[in-house]
Amino acid sequence: MHRYVQCTLVQIFNDQKILLGMKKRGLGVGMWNGFGGKVEAGEDLKTAAARELKEESGLEVLTSNLMEVGLLLFEFVNSGVVLEANVFRAVEYKGVVTESEEMRPCWFDIKDIPYKDMWVDDVDWFPLMFKQKLFYGFMKFTEKNEMFSQELKVLENVEEFKRLNKLQLMKYDFK
Repeated sequence: MHRYVQCTLVQIFNDQKILLGMKKRGLGVGMWNGFGGKVEAGEDLKTAAARELKEESGLEVLTSNLMEVGLLLFEFVNSGVVLEANVFRAVEYKGVVTESEEMRPCWFDIKDIPYKDMWVDDVDWFPLMFKQKLFYGFMKFTEKNEMFSQELKVLENVEEFKRLNKLQLMKYDFK
């Protein structure tokens, strides 16, 4: 059996910089990442993305300013967990960047991304995000969070996300 978890991931841009957070606890601790987390019952994706961004970075974004850029599926084979990460990009936001219990935010020039301190797949899909390409990815990880399989595609439109996601999820028997 697999446990399916729907998540969001928000990438904040300011000119040629991206805001990343050093994960202080939970999955990915010690790595730089975007801001996001699990979608709560009754929430739509953009509402969840805006909530998680505020909780983790102190920044507020209108849901209308969240642009969908990617869909990533992560299967952690030994735990049986499959994470669906809906990736959003935003350039309009308000507030002051603030450290939270979960993340320590920091701005990086997009030419100086700390890939060596990030999830191994980020080096492949971040360039697509920087070029504002729509993308879909499916990655498999071991119990030590080592990637052993990856599929990454550039998509023509958002509808392709939904079609590919449904096809991918048909492979699993979820609890």
